Amino acid sequence: MEQSEKRLKKQLRVCVATCNRADYSKLAPIMFGIKSHPEIFDLEVVVLGSHLIDDYGNTFRMIEQDEFDIGSKLHTIVRGEDEAAMVESVGLALVKLPDVLQRLAPDILLVHGDRFDALALATAAALMNIRILHLEGGEVSGTIDDSIRHAISKLAHYHAVCTRSAERHLISMCEDHSRILLAGCPSYDKLLSAHQRDYYIDIIKSWLGDAVKEQDYIVALQHPVTTDIKNSIKIYELMLDALISFNKKTLVLFPNIDAGSKEMVRVMRRKGIEQHPNFRAVKHVPFDQFIQLVAHAGCMIGNSSCGVREAGAFGTPVINLGTRQTGRETGENVLHVRDADTHNKIYHALELQFGKRYPCSKIYGDGNAVQRILKFMQTIDLSEPLQKKFCFPSVKECISQDIDHILETQSALAVDLGGTNLRVAIISMKGKVVKKYIQLNPKTFEERIELILTMCKQAMADAVHLNCRILGVGIGGGIIQHNELIHGSTFCAAELGHIVVSLEGPECMCGSHGCIEAYSSGLALQREAKRLHDEDLLLMEGMTVNNKEQVNAIHLIDAACLGNSKAESVLHTAGTALGLGIVNILHMINPSLVILSGVLAVHYENPVRQVISQRALLSAQDTKVMVSELEDPALLGAASMVLDYTTRRTY
Repeated sequence: MEQSEKRLKKQLRVCVATCNRADYSKLAPIMFGIKSHPEIFDLEVVVLGSHLIDDYGNTFRMIEQDEFDIGSKLHTIVRGEDEAAMVESVGLALVKLPDVLQRLAPDILLVHGDRFDALALATAAALMNIRILHLEGGEVSGTIDDSIRHAISKLAHYHAVCTRSAERHLISMCEDHSRILLAGCPSYDKLLSAHQRDYYIDIIKSWLGDAVKEQDYIVALQHPVTTDIKNSIKIYELMLDALISFNKKTLVLFPNIDAGSKEMVRVMRRKGIEQHPNFRAVKHVPFDQFIQLVAHAGCMIGNSSCGVREAGAFGTPVINLGTRQTGRETGENVLHVRDADTHNKIYHALELQFGKRYPCSKIYGDGNAVQRILKFMQTIDLSEPLQKKFCFPSVKECISQDIDHILETQSALAVDLGGTNLRVAIISMKGKVVKKYIQLNPKTFEERIELILTMCKQAMADAVHLNCRILGVGIGGGIIQHNELIHGSTFCAAELGHIVVSLEGPECMCGSHGCIEAYSSGLALQREAKRLHDEDLLLMEGMTVNNKEQVNAIHLIDAACLGNSKAESVLHTAGTALGLGIVNILHMINPSLVILSGVLAVHYENPVRQVISQRALLSAQDTKVMVSELEDPALLGAASMVLDYTTRRTY
């Protein structure tokens, strides 16, 4: 007696809940594995969902035929086959599941996939502190199933995935890598051996007639897409029309119970598919026979996951219609017709695929999934805390935007909001404080911004007299997304001035050649103005330059306005260089608006627009270009950044 109790204590009580024919095909191999090790596992089986509905084949009977004891049958489906019925079915399942789970008290609940029934199972188990092992999480398809699948993954404590990509997806979703098993798909354990069996001819004849030969028939299985029901029904109708025209024996399986399935069945019956001599319409085929039919078909068509997963194990050609499986990993046997909007397109796909054979694919498994899953379950420590932990990526440390930080990044003009006082300092390139300004810190935001601007203007004016180089003179930029400034990993994002527009261009202050800044900055224009002046090609009638006055960009602009062709050419080249850089930005990030600011902006506006119209892709040529109306926009932007960082402290 004591030995018996000791043995029972060692058993891991595993509850397997199955909702439909599809998930049972994945769960059954695991259930057989659990059943074969009674000394380790205690199996409890719960059946719910469409298993118990006559219109969908009463598929609970195949579970009984497999000699599993069904501990509980829960009628959880609210008929209607629309969105509201799906929601009500989830609610009904949540009402009925607690009593069953409380009575069974499993150590682990196995939940498969991405169905709405499975979401109810995972929700109930999580709230009742039952450990959840989720099968086939981390995959991507293309419908509401994605959201449900990922929601179940977040509720689950352990994961058994089919592919390396799915494993990476779960890790990126902050799931604990140590609780993720790369197992493969359990159904592949049966698939990879089933292909070798020789009784498939009898199965084909029993479903499609004695005259049908191997690879001379089609298997069709199309489900509704709950996020686009109207279009999925249209695709279903076009598929049936194409199959009628193609004139091959076809086994058509009824769609699943998702919203829209009732309308799809109406379409099938309106076209007389059940009476058509070339068609056999069925609600259910036992999985062992179904995989033989798929393995030896001339083609499979529809949007079932079986087409992009299981069919690949046999090299069966598949036509995947619509978006339901968008994102799934597939082998070369799958031909996607995502925009299946015409009969001819689907018919042409049938012509391309029917009768072909492809190399067998093992993307989803190698035939050893069950063995791995059983071993993984034995490693689960039931004494560990139940509360799952998420492995969030490390977050960049907060950076205080004060004078010390700005000195470290070699900025020349520093602003510190401080506490009582506002401080602005001019910093030399060697890190020496050349001059400092201190004012009492105003209480309101508006007064603070105004005072910062005044102090910065004074500091910049003094910096010129003190012969200090202000870091940032030239062509700068900023990228705004969702009302936030993008900084980049080292705070040098949007360095527009250092985009190279010519390999043989003039030398830039950065040490490179051909940068926009070497053509379009104020210093570049000043250099060109001095060159023209030295060659007596700058001054026009009415213009004078005092001997003590330094020639600058303003003189060049004045000369151009008075008709100096040389000055006009310099400005045009500068505007063109800036325009080329902006075109590169348009092609890279595709912004909706380009704002030019600064004293040169009005002179560059037309050349920039002209370059965009001539050089940009058609999709980017309509990008709006405007000149900022703000006074001193650069100072305003810098001051607002300081204020923003001081109040937020993180970015």
